[in-house]
Amino acid sequence: MEDGKPVWAPHPSDGFQLGTIVDIGADSLTIEPLKQKGKTFVAAINQVFPAEEDVNKHVEDNCSLMYLNEATLLNNIRVRYSKDRIYTFVANILIAVNPYYDIPKLYSPDTIKQYRGRSLGTLPPHVYAIADKAYRDMKVLKMSQSIIVSGESGAGKTENTKFVLKYLTTSYGTGQDIDERIVEANPLLEAFGNAKTVRNNNSSRFGKFVEIHFNEKNAVVGGFVSHYLLEKSRICRQSSEERNYHIFYRLCAGATEDIRQKFHLSSPDTFRYLNRGCTRFFASKDTDKQILQNRKSPEHLKAGPLKDPLLDDQGDFNRMCGAMKKIGLDDTEKLDLFRVVAGVLHLGNINFEEAGSTSGGCTIKNQSSQTLEHCAELLGLEEDDLRVSLTTRVMLTTAGGVKGTVIKVPLKVEQANNARDALAKAVYSCLFDHVVTRVNQCFPFDSSANFIGVLDIAGFEYFEHNSFEQFCINYCNEKLQQFFNERILKEEQELYQKEGLGVNEVHYVDNQDCIDLVEAKLVGILDILDEENRLPQPSDQHFTDTVHNKHKNHFRLTVPRKSKLAVHRNVRDDEGFIIRHFAGAVCYETTKFVEKNNDALHMSLECLVSESKDRFVRELFENSNNSKDVKQKAGKLSFISVGNKFKMQLNILLDKLRSTGSSFIRCIKPNLKMVSHQFEGAQILSQLQCSGMVSVLDLMQGGFPSRAAFHELYNMYQKYMPPKLTRLDPRLFCKALFKALGLNDVDYKFGLTRVFFRPGKFAEFDQIMKSDPDHLAELVKKVNKWLIHSRWKKVQWCALSVIKLKNKILYRTNACIMMQKTVRMWLCRKKHKPRIDGLVKVRNLKTRMNRFTEVVAGLKEGKQEMSKQIQGLEAAIDALMVKIKSTNMSRIDIDHEYKALVTRSEQLLTAMQNKKKEEEERERLRRIQEEMERERKRREEEDQRRKQEEEDRKLKAEMEVKRRQEEEERKRREEEERRLQIEMELQLEAEREEDAARQAVLEQERRDRELALRIAQSEAELIPEEVPNDSGLRSNGSSVPSSPERATAGTTKLKSLTIGPQVQASKAAAGAKKYELSKWKYAELRDAINTSCDIELLAACREEFHRRLKVYHAWKSKNKKRNTETEQRAPKCVTDYDHAPPVKKASQQNPAPPIPARQYEVAMNRQQRYFRIPFIRPGDQYKDPQNKKKGWWYAHFDGPWIARQMELHPDKHPILLVAGKDDMEMCELSLEETGLSRKRGAEILPRQFEEIWERCGGIQYLRSAIESRQARPTYATAMLQSMFK
Repeated sequence: MEDGKPVWAPHPSDGFQLGTIVDIGADSLTIEPLKQKGKTFVAAINQVFPAEEDVNKHVEDNCSLMYLNEATLLNNIRVRYSKDRIYTFVANILIAVNPYYDIPKLYSPDTIKQYRGRSLGTLPPHVYAIADKAYRDMKVLKMSQSIIVSGESGAGKTENTKFVLKYLTTSYGTGQDIDERIVEANPLLEAFGNAKTVRNNNSSRFGKFVEIHFNEKNAVVGGFVSHYLLEKSRICRQSSEERNYHIFYRLCAGATEDIRQKFHLSSPDTFRYLNRGCTRFFASKDTDKQILQNRKSPEHLKAGPLKDPLLDDQGDFNRMCGAMKKIGLDDTEKLDLFRVVAGVLHLGNINFEEAGSTSGGCTIKNQSSQTLEHCAELLGLEEDDLRVSLTTRVMLTTAGGVKGTVIKVPLKVEQANNARDALAKAVYSCLFDHVVTRVNQCFPFDSSANFIGVLDIAGFEYFEHNSFEQFCINYCNEKLQQFFNERILKEEQELYQKEGLGVNEVHYVDNQDCIDLVEAKLVGILDILDEENRLPQPSDQHFTDTVHNKHKNHFRLTVPRKSKLAVHRNVRDDEGFIIRHFAGAVCYETTKFVEKNNDALHMSLECLVSESKDRFVRELFENSNNSKDVKQKAGKLSFISVGNKFKMQLNILLDKLRSTGSSFIRCIKPNLKMVSHQFEGAQILSQLQCSGMVSVLDLMQGGFPSRAAFHELYNMYQKYMPPKLTRLDPRLFCKALFKALGLNDVDYKFGLTRVFFRPGKFAEFDQIMKSDPDHLAELVKKVNKWLIHSRWKKVQWCALSVIKLKNKILYRTNACIMMQKTVRMWLCRKKHKPRIDGLVKVRNLKTRMNRFTEVVAGLKEGKQEMSKQIQGLEAAIDALMVKIKSTNMSRIDIDHEYKALVTRSEQLLTAMQNKKKEEEERERLRRIQEEMERERKRREEEDQRRKQEEEDRKLKAEMEVKRRQEEEERKRREEEERRLQIEMELQLEAEREEDAARQAVLEQERRDRELALRIAQSEAELIPEEVPNDSGLRSNGSSVPSSPERATAGTTKLKSLTIGPQVQASKAAAGAKKYELSKWKYAELRDAINTSCDIELLAACREEFHRRLKVYHAWKSKNKKRNTETEQRAPKCVTDYDHAPPVKKASQQNPAPPIPARQYEVAMNRQQRYFRIPFIRPGDQYKDPQNKKKGWWYAHFDGPWIARQMELHPDKHPILLVAGKDDMEMCELSLEETGLSRKRGAEILPRQFEEIWERCGGIQYLRSAIESRQARPTYATAMLQSMFK
């Protein structure tokens, strides 16, 4: 298959669809449908087939296609069906698709004339072509023929059977009345044996094998009909959409008024055996008007008649009456048939009710009295006898009293209903047997040379509910499928092998195991069913259990719960079983299997109808009575096995089929709705597979379906040839013909006894042979020419044979020389063989010396000594080789020398191996010692680690003690500060009171002076400004000031004397600030911190630097963007200590003066403290409510200020910060302000911090900061610089 070429791929409804291959899997292909571009699906590689270049092309014989597979077969049938060409050949097998309408001129008399005497393949496929082939095969081969017509219900089997019979009687009949009778027998058989089903309006509910017999002159002389397995359960019950047998409805619709009154007939809905199914008539628009209203059921009046182009109940009744007349039935016999049919209808209307007596029996309802009277009248029975026989059962005693005593056992309502239905089935079954017998009597024959049989039997059936009838039908189809396989596949391949054609074998499914499951002796289902029938109290459940127990592990049998359909999985194990048939698995419900397998009546009913007053009814039962054993009538119901009777009939039929030639017609049902021009591909494909057509395609792809024996061809065409050619041998004659015609060697093959043709090629050959005389004369010339050529070739072959003989003599001469040379060579080898063998062994020994060298190379001690020994061994081997070559040594001497060398080499090898083992032992001891040394070091490291952990625990304990001490010191200091604060507040309060008094004095003086000024102005006097006197001019230490200013100064001095010493110390410390740094720039502060050696200046600069950082960060936080989180420099628990709430308002207004920096530095003594606390960044706070992204914040404080800072977060790179380079991002608070020293468990060991710092790349980061002169001098920078030095 080339890329882009279309292929057929599976489709659920169409069977196959066109597509192209887009991808190839391990055992599948990806297909893109041509009608749905862009969509793809995966199909199994064995379900994809190549398509023809022109998919709309159709051929008459599917074997003519380029590709022979099920997809091209289905497409060819589809294209032909769309053009109303319903017939297609697959080699010699005809496929017939039901068109569901009448195709004009398809079966006309002119068409019959066209096909008469024409070879298969010369005209388009037709059922007439198969019929004519069967006739010609019978005529030529002098052998009876069979035509097997198979297919599903509704596929057209019955119609094709009628066409075959019509063709044979019309084309090869004698023109007498017998030909017409054979054809006219079909409507009568259809009336009594066909019915409407869900799948087919004219379904044959029985199988028939119609034989048309021919005399010595190959003319029709008579016929015979065999029938099989009438579906008797349909007489009493049908589903809602199905009907009973056609005869009941045709009698109701078409009978004359006299017959209607005489037989008490009315509309179908008034009869129990009809009203539970469909009660509508088949009628056209015209015939529906002709049927009287009182004959139509309410269902018919409401929904109208059923429509079918081939069925019309009223018209078919008239045609049936005409057919009866043509086949020789007089009016009396016709009325007898109708009377019994009406009697069966009335029998079904008899109803029963429980009897009032204590006997527990039943009686016939009063409403059914009239019906009982009609039934007895029509069947020729006494009304009272019929009443008693339907409500009681007669038994004959066999023990415990007088033998043969008659006992009447009353029946229950259900038993009476079953007895009534059994009587109806028996009467109708005997009536049908009588109809078939009368049909056979109407075309008798005295003698017959051969016959052509047409088998029309129900195809494979599977419904939702399958019973005994489906079981028997499917069993029959299994046998027919086996016959098909044997005849078409198995025998065909055996013939190819026997004739030596070399055709590849075709594998097919052998269904013998399924047939054995049904018909095997003792363990077969039919025999198990018969045994169940013979039990005193047979039951369907016991029968089903026995089947399952006898075939527990049989591949073909399983329990219903394993079905793929839900409705079957509800069936219990003792209510059914599943059989895997060749066409698929079918679930059979065994209810009434036992009842349906028994074809006998109770003795009372049987005696009743056998002794009927009506001769016709009495004769119906005579034959069946004669076939029974009288001994079985005593006691219970006698047993006649329906299954075994059917098996025997089927085996007789198959024996008959095997003794005849066979042709096959496979009927196909195009759709389930039974409408025209609707092609359901998937359903049709299933039918083709079930009928074995796919296996036939595989065979025909490399097979030769047409064949003829050499003598047959010779007899057939010798009259066209001149005497000169007719003297030839038949095989040579055939070869001459074929060579002269120039046929392609691929189209035919010569076997041992016959010639084989490819599909359709025999027809071409036949057409050429029967062409005009001029062409025949030309053909004779070609035959003569071929004979001359062939004889000349024989002469050439003889000359070549002589030349070959000469060459053979020369060849044998050379062969003799070769033999002599070989013998001499053998003698020489025999003489020198011991030396050669010895030399080979010694050489092999020398090649082993390489292993010695390798072993020596692996030694560590004694190499030199071993090498000398190996060299000595090699010298001995070389010496022996020289000795063997130069002297004529015997085999014993050579073996002795060789064994000595081998022993020496083994000893040397043993010595080397021992030395190797010693070295290995020393090596092992060395490894053990090393292992012990490693273990010792591991233990030392473990001890050292334990000591380190102990030291760490001690350090942490000391740190905890120190933290507690600092906490107590801090609390004590805070208490002291609170006490000082209270004292200062008291002193300040006193000062405020003194200030108020002093202000009052000054205010009074001011007002006095203003008054004096006003008085002076009014008196025009000038008051001079007061001039303060110099204190040095004063003569005493008076405390009264001469002015407000002086008073104020005096007051201040007085207060200063009364203030406590702590307050004075605070003020002195505040006033004694050595450095004014408020106007220094940020860069100047940083440079001073990095370069100054003055400790006091360095502490002051650090304090001012961190104060400005706090101011900057506070401003930055205040002026941040809306709805954004400020990047946090330290955990919130650290920064919150700087904003702790005040204890009292007063302390906030008057804070305690800070401790001088110098004193703080000295107090802290530049301690190195390390801390670790958990940290969640603000951005992750709401994204991670469960704190899964919690990180850690590490800090190294060099004295009171931070020197190094780390942030570790999951799924992020670590953040490293060092003082100087990253001041703006680091924590700006002092250690005291962070409160870290007061957090329990926050402080860690220096080693722990340094390990994390080194792992995160902190050393490289700090080193780069130092090299770029961005790092502030700290303890960490000093330690790193000393380490590098």
